[in-house]
Amino acid sequence: MDNWYSVRCAFHFHMEKGESGNLYEERITLWQAGSFEEAITKAEKEAIDYARFNGCQYLEYAAAYILDLEFITEGSEVYSLMRGSMFKPDAYISTFMDTGRERQTDCET
Repeated sequence: MDNWYSVRCAFHFHMEKGESGNLYEERITLWQAGSFEEAITKAEKEAIDYARFNGCQYLEYAAAYILDLEFITEGSEVYSLMRGSMFKPDAYISTFMDTGRERQTDCET
Protein backbone atom coordinates (compact mmCIF):
# COMPACT_ATOMS: atom_id res chain seq x y z
CA MET A 1 0.00 0.00 0.00
CA ASP A 2 1.27 3.46 -0.90
CA ASN A 3 1.98 6.10 1.74
CA TRP A 4 0.64 9.63 1.86
CA TYR A 5 3.09 12.48 1.28
CA SER A 6 2.77 16.23 1.45
CA VAL A 7 4.83 18.11 -1.12
CA ARG A 8 5.75 21.78 -0.88
CA CYS A 9 6.29 23.60 -4.19
CA ALA A 10 7.31 27.19 -4.86
CA PHE A 11 5.93 29.61 -7.47
CA HIS A 12 6.71 33.12 -8.72
CA PHE A 13 3.98 35.54 -9.80
CA HIS A 14 4.66 38.74 -11.72
CA MET A 15 3.48 41.76 -9.78
CA GLU A 16 0.58 43.84 -11.00
CA LYS A 17 1.39 47.00 -12.89
CA GLY A 18 2.43 49.67 -10.42
CA GLU A 19 3.51 47.16 -7.76
CA SER A 20 7.17 46.59 -7.01
CA GLY A 21 9.07 43.54 -5.85
CA ASN A 22 8.27 39.88 -6.35
CA LEU A 23 5.37 37.71 -5.25
CA TYR A 24 6.03 34.09 -4.30
CA GLU A 25 3.67 31.31 -3.29
CA GLU A 26 4.43 28.12 -1.40
CA ARG A 27 1.79 25.41 -1.83
CA ILE A 28 1.56 22.15 0.06
CA THR A 29 -0.38 19.39 -1.67
CA LEU A 30 -1.11 15.78 -0.65
CA TRP A 31 -0.14 12.74 -2.73
CA GLN A 32 -0.44 8.98 -2.36
CA ALA A 33 2.74 7.38 -3.68
CA GLY A 34 5.17 4.51 -3.26
CA SER A 35 8.19 6.76 -2.64
CA PHE A 36 9.37 10.33 -2.14
CA GLU A 37 10.43 10.43 -5.78
CA GLU A 38 7.00 9.35 -7.02
CA ALA A 39 5.26 11.89 -4.77
CA ILE A 40 7.50 14.67 -6.07
CA THR A 41 6.95 13.59 -9.67
CA LYS A 42 3.17 13.74 -9.18
CA ALA A 43 3.38 17.09 -7.40
CA GLU A 44 5.62 18.62 -10.06
CA LYS A 45 3.26 17.55 -12.83
CA GLU A 46 0.42 19.27 -10.98
CA ALA A 47 2.65 22.30 -10.23
CA ILE A 48 3.31 22.82 -13.94
CA ASP A 49 -0.45 22.72 -14.63
CA TYR A 50 -1.13 25.04 -11.68
CA ALA A 51 1.45 27.54 -12.93
CA ARG A 52 0.09 27.47 -16.47
CA PHE A 53 -3.50 27.95 -15.26
CA ASN A 54 -2.61 30.76 -12.84
CA GLY A 55 -0.14 32.62 -15.04
CA CYS A 56 2.84 32.12 -12.76
CA GLN A 57 6.18 30.29 -12.91
CA TYR A 58 6.85 27.00 -11.14
CA LEU A 59 10.32 27.47 -9.62
CA GLU A 60 11.22 23.78 -9.87
CA TYR A 61 11.45 23.48 -6.10
CA ALA A 62 9.69 20.56 -4.45
CA ALA A 63 10.24 19.06 -1.01
CA ALA A 64 8.32 16.03 0.24
CA TYR A 65 7.30 14.94 3.73
CA ILE A 66 5.94 11.46 4.50
CA LEU A 67 2.76 11.37 6.56
CA ASP A 68 3.20 8.72 9.21
CA LEU A 69 -0.48 8.44 10.04
CA GLU A 70 -3.01 5.67 10.34
CA PHE A 71 -5.80 8.22 10.54
CA ILE A 72 -5.73 11.88 9.68
CA THR A 73 -7.21 13.73 12.63
CA GLU A 74 -7.43 17.28 13.88
CA GLY A 75 -3.93 18.52 14.58
CA SER A 76 -2.18 15.94 12.38
CA GLU A 77 1.19 17.10 11.11
CA VAL A 78 1.21 17.34 7.31
CA TYR A 79 4.55 19.08 6.75
CA SER A 80 7.60 19.98 8.77
CA LEU A 81 10.69 21.97 7.84
CA MET A 82 13.61 22.70 10.15
CA ARG A 83 16.08 25.46 9.26
CA GLY A 84 19.25 26.47 11.07
CA SER A 85 19.64 30.23 11.51
CA MET A 86 21.69 32.79 13.40
CA PHE A 87 18.52 34.91 13.83
CA LYS A 88 16.91 35.24 17.25
CA PRO A 89 13.21 34.17 17.34
CA ASP A 90 11.61 37.58 16.60
CA ALA A 91 14.01 38.29 13.72
CA TYR A 92 13.51 34.78 12.33
CA ILE A 93 9.71 35.18 12.28
CA SER A 94 9.86 38.63 10.69
CA THR A 95 12.41 37.50 8.09
CA PHE A 96 10.92 34.17 6.99
CA MET A 97 7.34 33.91 8.19
CA ASP A 98 5.63 37.22 8.94
CA THR A 99 7.32 39.87 6.84
CA GLY A 100 4.19 41.99 6.51
CA ARG A 101 4.08 41.28 2.78
CA GLU A 102 2.15 38.01 2.94
CA ARG A 103 -1.13 37.70 1.07
CA GLN A 104 -3.46 35.40 2.95
CA THR A 105 -7.09 34.62 2.27
CA ASP A 106 -9.45 36.28 4.70
CA CYS A 107 -11.87 33.55 5.75
CA GLU A 108 -13.93 35.73 8.07
CA THR A 109 -17.40 36.72 6.96
